[in-house]
Amino acid sequence: MRKFFAVVAVVAILSIATLAFRNNEHQVSPPSSLSNGSGSNNSSSNTTSTQTAYKDGTFTGSIANAYYGNIQVSVQIQSGKIVNVNFLQFPNDNPTSYSINQQADPYLKQEAISAQNAQVNVISGATFSSQAFIQSLTSALSQA
Repeated sequence: MRKFFAVVAVVAILSIATLAFRNNEHQVSPPSSLSNGSGSNNSSSNTTSTQTAYKDGTFTGSIANAYYGNIQVSVQIQSGKIVNVNFLQFPNDNPTSYSINQQADPYLKQEAISAQNAQVNVISGATFSSQAFIQSLTSALSQA
């Protein structure tokens, strides 16, 4: 039981540190919302929000291996924008995996909605889950 609480504490600390890092990173190089035209990536856009040209509906991503279990998400698109991401599957066979995903999944979901794409930061302590989330969300968004 002590190990469980130790893992929960470590994940909580890492999550807080990751959020602080993410906030700074979004200010440095946001995906599309805050670029003032000085940094042009590989695609030049005429409008401010050409990054999200999704069709409306709910799309299910592929099942992705997160080492300790599978992750599968569905994404809900309204008016061409990501409005919700649901976890259909996530590693929950043991208390540690369950605890890690209970803490990491909301952050991944929030960041995907904020970014309006699957380019989210990997959460320390939940690396495999983060990578599997990105893979499944990318699959879902490719259908939209």
